[in-house]
Amino acid sequence: GGRVLQRQFWVDMIFADKRALETNLKVNLLAIREKELNYYTQNCQAVGTQAALLAGFAYSGLTQVAVPHDRAYALQLAYLLVTTTAMCFELIAVLNTTLLSMMGPGLALRGPDGSMHPAVDGMMKEYRTAYYCFVLGLIFFHFSAALFAWLIYVHWAVSMMVTLCICGSLWLLTRYAKRVYMRFRLPAEQVITGQFHSEYVGAAAGPAAAGSDARVMGVSSDQAQLIAAAAQS
Repeated sequence: GGRVLQRQFWVDMIFADKRALETNLKVNLLAIREKELNYYTQNCQAVGTQAALLAGFAYSGLTQVAVPHDRAYALQLAYLLVTTTAMCFELIAVLNTTLLSMMGPGLALRGPDGSMHPAVDGMMKEYRTAYYCFVLGLIFFHFSAALFAWLIYVHWAVSMMVTLCICGSLWLLTRYAKRVYMRFRLPAEQVITGQFHSEYVGAAAGPAAAGSDARVMGVSSDQAQLIAAAAQS
């Protein structure tokens, strides 16, 4: 009877240690994903702030500018349409980034077990839409400024000089943005996230043929099995 109780005691201790190790691994995995969540949240807040600023400028162009009635109707219509388009794109970016920065972390913190992964992946995808809207609104904002020059200034030479300056600014902005993008561009197949997929650790958890894979990953077979269980949860 004493041996049976002692054996059961050690079995319970080993099971408790295994559970504790699995919990620690899950916490470490979530800490890595939390860094990604904070990264996209900060990006959304930065884009949303700048988009709100540009949307305010575009709204001022619609409400604070006295459009001369003696100008051509097509020119007035083009200015109002382009300015409204710029404001709408920026407002879409503001709304998108605001919702992402609120609902993404909310899903990760208050959702069921395993909600961190869809929250980060969803923010990663939806952030691109907000970024594209912000860039389009910035481009239309330049077009609005160019049309404003033709709408206000009477002499065509002045309007032409202002338009050339705005086009030059847009060209430099595009060139600089392309240079920065190409310098820090990361191909999709080389993107590394904090999520562990079962196929990554499945080979390392294999019995014999995957021993070299486990050594390459720096984990043992038991640790690989725990990582796979923590990644699926």
